[in-house]
Amino acid sequence: MGEISTSNRQITLYYSSKSIRAKQTLIYAKAEGLPIYEIDILKNKLTGTQLVELADRLNLELADLVNQQHPAYKLKFEHHNLSTNDWIKMIQHNPEIMKQPIALRGDITILIETPTDIIKI
Repeated sequence: MGEISTSNRQITLYYSSKSIRAKQTLIYAKAEGLPIYEIDILKNKLTGTQLVELADRLNLELADLVNQQHPAYKLKFEHHNLSTNDWIKMIQHNPEIMKQPIALRGDITILIETPTDIIKI
């Protein structure tokens, strides 16, 4: 399939270390004793293949993986209709605009809306 490996034994969490929701999700998951493998998207640049695969796993278009309401997006960009490659470059150069946290376990992938969503996986 793709470049992202998953396990039924642990949850892989893609998140921004600057995100309050992500921090709350990590605290909640650890308090529940869930095995978490953390990937901070601000420190670990995601490849184009990983971004496309995350979007596919969430049944989203790549453009929908961008939080166009994020202050960094509003400051730097206008609403665009871009190619997949352009969206990839935009996220790679501005990872803070990616919707997150995203949790993966086995074949299940969810976009965390509230910290307690982590238990759904």
